Amino acid sequence: MRDKPWNLGFEPWFFWARQGARRRSRRHWFESGDMKYVILKLLRDKPMHGYEVMKDLEQHTRGCYKPSPGSVYPTLQWLEDEGLVSCEKVEGKKIYSITDDGRAFLSEHKSTVDEIFDRLDEMIDGLLNDPVPELTKRVGKLVTLAYKMSWRLREDPEKRERVVQILDDARNELEALSG
Repeated sequence: MRDKPWNLGFEPWFFWARQGARRRSRRHWFESGDMKYVILKLLRDKPMHGYEVMKDLEQHTRGCYKPSPGSVYPTLQWLEDEGLVSCEKVEGKKIYSITDDGRAFLSEHKSTVDEIFDRLDEMIDGLLNDPVPELTKRVGKLVTLAYKMSWRLREDPEKRERVVQILDDARNELEALSG
């Protein structure tokens, strides 16, 4: 059993996490069960097929989140099973519409829906208003590459040591800038 986790005490997403979302990884935009509220709110405005729901949500998040079919389609099916949306085939596509029960459900859970969208907007604002987006992006790419190289070079200790040396040199140069 290992004494230390693989991540050496920090998560890779730490570098690009914003102040209000430090405990939430980039992949964790919604908590369990949130997607049903999100989809119902989107369908309240107009009937859509699944792909449109995904695109509408991506647009609402200004491109920061791209939902997967694996999160949208099962939720649409669950909403239909619960009678909160109805579905009809139009030109070979399933078009989903919110039902009266769905509207009542949204109204009943208005504070939950508002909290989800407020949290989502806060995360997006944090990501888009990052004061140093290029630096954040580059640090993320560097961390990802360093992990990949370390894994690929696990059988070559000399090259792995070179990766460590490159990172140490970069850190030393950055420290020299501040002093």
